[in-house]
Amino acid sequence: MTTVSTGTVGLGGSPAAVAPGERGATRIADRVVAKIASQAAREAVGVLPPGAAPPHASVAVHHDTARVRVHVELVYPGDIGGRCAQVRRRVVDRVRSLAGMAVPEVVVQVERLHLAAAPGAGPGRTR
Repeated sequence: MTTVSTGTVGLGGSPAAVAPGERGATRIADRVVAKIASQAAREAVGVLPPGAAPPHASVAVHHDTARVRVHVELVYPGDIGGRCAQVRRRVVDRVRSLAGMAVPEVVVQVERLHLAAAPGAGPGRTR
């Protein structure tokens, strides 16, 4: 769990004497950051091929820094490197904006490639 520390009130101080942004602490659980990263990866991947598992993420959070590992399944043939770069950019952007954390590392692991269906190909075998 991540804690963003803030200032405290000294002896005889009142809460009104401390700026609103300096009161208390905000804690963001690792699993929340992982869910943000997973959703961002889903947005970047777009429509999944039939039978593909949705992207999922695991994170390691230390103070206000998150290191993310995202597992995805992609369509082949396609620009795998380009798609991974899109996932990486989207995850960094969303975690930074929603959780307020720096993301120095996003590892995108391609778990499986799905063949793109040929246009006009129906289900079943062709002899």
